[in-house]
Amino acid sequence: MSFLSFLERLAETSGSVALHESRYMYLIVLTVHVLTLCVFIGMSLIVDLRLLGATMRNVPVSEMITRLSPWIITGFVVMVVSGSLMFYAAPIDKYENLFFRAKMGMLILAGINLWIFFKRLSRSISEWDLDPVPPTKIRLAGGAGIVLWAAIITAGRMIPYQQYWFD
Repeated sequence: MSFLSFLERLAETSGSVALHESRYMYLIVLTVHVLTLCVFIGMSLIVDLRLLGATMRNVPVSEMITRLSPWIITGFVVMVVSGSLMFYAAPIDKYENLFFRAKMGMLILAGINLWIFFKRLSRSISEWDLDPVPPTKIRLAGGAGIVLWAAIITAGRMIPYQQYWFD
């Protein structure tokens, strides 16, 4: 079975059809997605700006990450669940959408950026935790996070308008 035929079968399930045809439920899911995106991006932006040395220079990075992580993680989890439901409502349309594919590719890059930060760069946090401006590698990770999330939001916002660009 090909991936496209799997998506066709997924789109024909009663849950997908109900969500897609619902007058209000899809809009509620979309609203939850956007609101949790605001929480996630807002908290992540604060951390990334601190990694750049652009704000809260007297706050240790480790303390900021510890305090904001519950908000970031909760926002991310709810955002992923609501985003998955939006995909489930119209899997073929999303799969065929270039902006959706770009968004998914950039999400992978953002995940890699985060993985590199926590697996490699944060190991030396005790050396630069109190520095007003962290080392270059740390600033690059923070800057990459900001750029990637801005691009992810832009691509996500463009998903419903693909036909205006390419059809």
